Order: sequence, then structure tokens, then C-alpha cells
Amino acid sequence: MSGDIALGFAQASQFATLIATAIGVVLGLIVGMIPGMTISTGIIILLPMTFSLDPDLSIAMLLGLYVAGMTGGSFSAILLNIPGTPSASATALDGYPMTQNGAPGRALGVAIVASFAGGMISFSCLYFISPLLANLALEFRAVDLFSLVFFGLTVICSFCAKSLVKGLISAAIGLMIVTVGQDPMMGTARFTFGDADLLSGIHFLTAMIGLFAVPQIVENIVNPEPGITLSRLRMKFKNVFPKLQDIKRILLPISIGGPIGSFLGVLPGAGGPIAAFISYDYARKVNRRPEDFGKGTPEGIAAPESANNAVTGGALIPMMTLGIPGDPVTAILIGALLVHGLAPGPMLFIEQADFAYGLIFSFFWANIFNLFIALAGISLLIKVLATPRAILLPTIALLCVIGSYALRNSFFDIWVMLGFGLIGLAMRWLNIPVVPLLLALVLGRPLEEHLRVTLTASQGDLTVFFTSTYSLVFLTLAALSVVWSLVIEPRRERAKQCRIAEGTK
Repeated sequence: MSGDIALGFAQASQFATLIATAIGVVLGLIVGMIPGMTISTGIIILLPMTFSLDPDLSIAMLLGLYVAGMTGGSFSAILLNIPGTPSASATALDGYPMTQNGAPGRALGVAIVASFAGGMISFSCLYFISPLLANLALEFRAVDLFSLVFFGLTVICSFCAKSLVKGLISAAIGLMIVTVGQDPMMGTARFTFGDADLLSGIHFLTAMIGLFAVPQIVENIVNPEPGITLSRLRMKFKNVFPKLQDIKRILLPISIGGPIGSFLGVLPGAGGPIAAFISYDYARKVNRRPEDFGKGTPEGIAAPESANNAVTGGALIPMMTLGIPGDPVTAILIGALLVHGLAPGPMLFIEQADFAYGLIFSFFWANIFNLFIALAGISLLIKVLATPRAILLPTIALLCVIGSYALRNSFFDIWVMLGFGLIGLAMRWLNIPVVPLLLALVLGRPLEEHLRVTLTASQGDLTVFFTSTYSLVFLTLAALSVVWSLVIEPRRERAKQCRIAEGTK
């Protein structure tokens, strides 16, 4: 086996393979930055161009795009408050406030380093314990997946602390929206009002672009900020790379986000958004200053960024060892392997062990290139802030329209995006949090699907949720999350305010 590992490393370290990986990383950073251009879309566009390449070059390029796409999504989230990928929605919560506070380079530096750390943690899992994690995920049934998604949904409570009613209203709107379309079990139309365009439901990314981009564009038109000059944006490498103080602060969030992302990446359908928001929530809970989250703190960037990049390596584990895609991107990668005559699964390590380890080490190099190329490109990307508003705002609006249309080649999605933009404006003016709605849109459909499958299989027996060990663990964690967010944390905040008040007397 050691010989296969050496051959795999040599294969992934060939000059041509490294060049292919670097090209994939550059494309991934660009694709990730563009709102509506998902990583899946980028890989689908690139895939036909790789058919004529050798399998190792093809997969290396696609892996580079996969890894860097996650990081690229944070760039537009931090600079413009418009997440390029769903997973970057959590990054925007602290990334954009840090940009507004005059530290965009620092925010991007933290995001890139945290992404690299999360990717390397998942590489370690992929290399050392992939069979163990894959076998554990294989034991998950629909009831366990429901409880996992429900646990992810309880993160909403953390964003309802200031106004529980407004937060729950936001979540309820999101859950109602996900019911539009076809019934996941019966296939019948629901709330489509006879419109064929609504049969496929509301695409999450279309809604996300509208909720984030339109209010941001309107806000910049109504309250234009003073332009940022290029002299303020000229940053040297040493000023972008996180300082020792920041590195110390983000170690704990990374140690939370990396393992969570790696584990949830193994679970089919869990994905980056769940990992990012759960990691963000727990990083805030264990932090000594949780009130700083949402105002521009490095910890609030490091936790979700390490989690969503760790998901990439985790999703590769079931793909390689079981032939089961962990997310849409790995489903496309399975197709790419099949095109080249390689069947992913346990036999891949027996029949093509050198290629299997070559794929693992290509993932390693993709993370290395992602770190250096992203850091080297910051000085160019950061200048987006110095672009005149008269050019920047129409360009963003045009990209949002193109991105919304490109998702499903439908003009209807453009109107949906504009409609959600109006909803986002109304929620901003009414001071209703948008994050609960986003989480409900992401998690609502898998929550319903797993619930329906569970109740159908158990013939309506609710005790199945408590007799399954994994389900019981996730439900217990969900209960603890709710109690912490709505009971313990407010008490801790009141106690802190009392100590401050006593100290001022």
C-alpha cells in the first residue's frame, strides 16, 4: 500500500497536474465570487473541456475549482455583502461589518487562512480516517438525517435573541416558501396557482441573490458612502496575512469549524450552509465576547470559512469509498470519473489505488494553491471597493440578473430574484433578521423529505425519533442549543450588564 501512496503522490505532484490544479483554483475563485454562479455550475461548464485530458489532470482541475470556489464565495460576501455561494452567507455576518470598519484586507486574510486550515483538516480526515467516517455515515437513516437537519434549524434561535417574534416570523416565511412546487413524496403541485414555472419551486440561490443584493444596491443608492481611494487600499502582503494576534484568536473557531465541516461533509445532503451556520453558532457560544459577533470579529469569519472548506474533503470521503455523492459537486465528479472509465467505490482503492491516492494528494495541492493564489490576488480583488459607484452598482445588478437567469435558464427566476429583493428591503426596514429565512430556505426541503420518509416507514410512529441513537443525540443537541440561546445566554448577558452597571457606580 505504501507503494501506491508514493505513486499517488508522484502522480499528483507532476508539473502538468500541478498546473491543472492551479488553473482550477483560479477558475474556482472567479466562479465563487460571482453571485449565482455556483460551484456546480462552474464544474458543469468546465467538465466537457476536460474529457480530452488524462483522468489525473481532469480530476485535479475539477478539485481545484471545487476547493477554491468555497473560498471565492467569501470574497464577494466580505467586500460587497453579497455571498457568492450559499455557504458564504454566514461569512457575510462578520466579514462585511469588518469591511465597513475599514479592514477589508484583514477580513479576507482571515477568511483565506481559515479556509486553508479547514481544508487541511478535512484532508487529514480524507487520508487517515475516511473508511471510518464513511461507514458511520452509511448507518444514518432518514430519521437520523431529519434530526440532524432539525438540529441545524435550531441555530435560528441564536439569531432571534433580540426579537424572538421577528426571528420566528422570518423562519416561518422561509418554511412556507419551500413548500411551493412539487410534493417531494407524491409529486403533486402545491401552491403553484396553475403556474408551470412554480412547479420546480423557488431556487435557494435566486432567493439569496435577491435578499442580499437588491437591498444592498438600494441602500448604496439611497445612502451613498464616500468613495474609498486607492491609496487606502494599497496593502502589502504582510498587512494582509493575519497577524499573530488574529491567528491566536481564530485557532479555537477553526478547531470548531474544521471537524464539524469534515463530519457534515460526509453526510449526503448536509452540505456547507449547515456546517457554516452551526460552526458560527458554536464559535459564538464559546467565545468570551459573544456580543462582538455580527459587528466584525475575526472569529465570526474563521468559524464558517473553516467549516465550508472542510466540507469539501468530507464530501469526497463517501464518494471515493462508497461511490455515494456527499453533495451535488461530488455527484458531478462521480460522472467525471465514470467518463474516464473509473468507478468510485471500495474497489477504487483495490484496482486503482495509485489513482485514488493521487486524487487525495491533488486535493492537498488544491488547498496549498488556494492559499497562495488567493493571498496573491487580494491586492487586485480589494480594489473592487475603489470602483466608482456609478460603475460598480450597475455591474453588480447585471451580474445578479445574469446569475439568476443562468441557474435554470429562466426569465421567471429574474422576477423571483427581484421579488425577494423587495422582501429583503421590507425586512431590513422592519428590522426583521434575514438569516432565519435563509436557513429555512436551505433546510426546509430536506427537513420535510426526511420527515415524510421517516413517518411513512414507521407508519406514523413518533417514538422512532427517540429509539434511534443518532437521532436522539441530535435531538438532545437541538434542545441544548435552544435552551442555551433563549435561556442561558440572555441570563449571562443580563448578569454581565449588571456587573458593568455596578462597576460604573
